[in-house]
Amino acid sequence: MQELVTISSLPLKAIETDFAVDSTGFSTCGYTRWYDTKHGDIPMEQHSWMKVHLMCGVKTNVVTSVEVTGGYGADSPQFAPLVSTTAKHFTLRQVSGDLAYSSKLNVAHVATLGAAPYIPFKENATGGKGPMTIWKRMFHYYSFRRSEFLAEYHKRSNVETAFHMIKAKFGDALRSKTPVAQFNEALCKVLAHNLCCLIQSMHELGIDPQFATVRAA
Repeated sequence: MQELVTISSLPLKAIETDFAVDSTGFSTCGYTRWYDTKHGDIPMEQHSWMKVHLMCGVKTNVVTSVEVTGGYGADSPQFAPLVSTTAKHFTLRQVSGDLAYSSKLNVAHVATLGAAPYIPFKENATGGKGPMTIWKRMFHYYSFRRSEFLAEYHKRSNVETAFHMIKAKFGDALRSKTPVAQFNEALCKVLAHNLCCLIQSMHELGIDPQFATVRAA
C-alpha cells in the first residue's frame, strides 16, 4: 500500500519540487482508559488513534511518501525515511517541517539530498561553534533574514491542507478493528486522496498520466 501511494504520485514529479512534512491522527473504534485526576480520579474513556506521517508536494498536495504509526509515534524519527523515499523519485528543491522536526540530523539529511531545509529553530538553539555547517547556515538565515525564511517555511501550511482534504472526503476515523486493518485503511485514505489530486491536476494542469494496462489471459 505504501508503494502504491508513491506510485500514484509519480505523474506529478515534473511539477513538484517543494515539499512539506507533518503528521495527523485518525481515531479508531477502540478505546483507551484514562483517569482525570482533576475530577477525583473518575475513570473515563477516550478513543485510541493512529498517526499518519506524510510528505506532500506543496503545489498539488499529492502525497509522495507515507508512514503509519501508533498514536504515540514520535514525529522526528519518521522525517528521514519520508524524505529519502520522496528523493528516490522527485527532485527536491526544499523541504519544510515544523518544530517537531528541528534537529541537526534532519537538517543535514535534507542538505545531503541537495535540498534546502526550512525547519524553524527552537528558542534555545544556537549556531554552535566550529566549521560552517548547514545547521549553522540555516540558523544564521533564520536569525538575520527571518521574513525571507518564513516566506519559504510557510509553504508548510499546504500539508495541513492535504490532511484537511483527506479527512473531509474520507473521514477522520478508522472503522477497522485490528491494527493491521487500521494501518491499511489509513493508507487507503491517502491513496484515494492521491487519485483525487491526479484527477484535479489532469483538468487544471493538463497532465496526461499513463497507467499500466493488464492484458487478459
